[in-house]
Amino acid sequence: MNLYTQAEVNIRKTWFYLFFFLILIIAFGWALSYYLNAPDILYFAVILSIVMNFSAYWFSDKIVLSMSHAKPVEKRDNPELYRLVENLCITAGLPLPRIYVIDSDQPNAFATGRNSKNAVVAVTRGLLSKLERVELEGVIAHELSHIGNKDILLQTVIVVLVGIIVMAADLFFRMSFWGGRRRDNREGGGQAQLILLVVSLALAILAPILAQLIKLAISRKRELLADASGALLTRYPEGLARALEKISNDTNELRGANDATAHLYILDPFRGKAKTSWLHKLFLTHPPAEERISLLRGMKI
Repeated sequence: MNLYTQAEVNIRKTWFYLFFFLILIIAFGWALSYYLNAPDILYFAVILSIVMNFSAYWFSDKIVLSMSHAKPVEKRDNPELYRLVENLCITAGLPLPRIYVIDSDQPNAFATGRNSKNAVVAVTRGLLSKLERVELEGVIAHELSHIGNKDILLQTVIVVLVGIIVMAADLFFRMSFWGGRRRDNREGGGQAQLILLVVSLALAILAPILAQLIKLAISRKRELLADASGALLTRYPEGLARALEKISNDTNELRGANDATAHLYILDPFRGKAKTSWLHKLFLTHPPAEERISLLRGMKI
């Protein structure tokens, strides 16, 4: 699949997920309003779903940067980093993104934003201090490839939507449980309360799993494509391969990362969880670092 085709697929996926979550939140509201006999809940769900989609499209990058505790960096603060990014942007034919730094010893990075004109590249302090220039260049080229491939809107929108669907499931569970108890006391409907409890438990369990599966659907192939695109941009695949080795072997934690933002980073920020937690391993959003390094070192440029 060429880059143009992949970019078009990413755009279609973005609008599909926005529409899907719009319908899902409204469906949650309808079910809750029906079982609790409270039509106002449905109206609230419709308004929430519209506001959610609007926010996910226009403000998701700001939400991600806030969650990651990233701070903007000016050219005077780190001119070498700015020159590196500028040179790669000229080569890639991309506008210069805003640059942010995360105060963490773990080397890692991500790109976010709704398009190339409003893009952000965020790097950790550990990445800047632990990588050689050619390695840092490989990482930045990878992140710029996400921007060029139009991955960033899709993967940033998912952060907001995944968080909201988990919160909606929790809200449904709490309101259904307490609402069902009041209804049972008023009407003696023990069977209705049992149905409510079963439905709310099912949603509370399935919604986060569904959200994680949606994250999985967008992740692995795009990372391999960004690796290849980044290597073509620098003309030196070994730089990115060495960077991935150093990042994967680093044992520092990244405190600003969470399950909603983990798929944004160039490598999974949860050190050790992939090996110790079968559940986290099941929902990994990145191909194994060894596989990516092997593919990069097999490239002929």
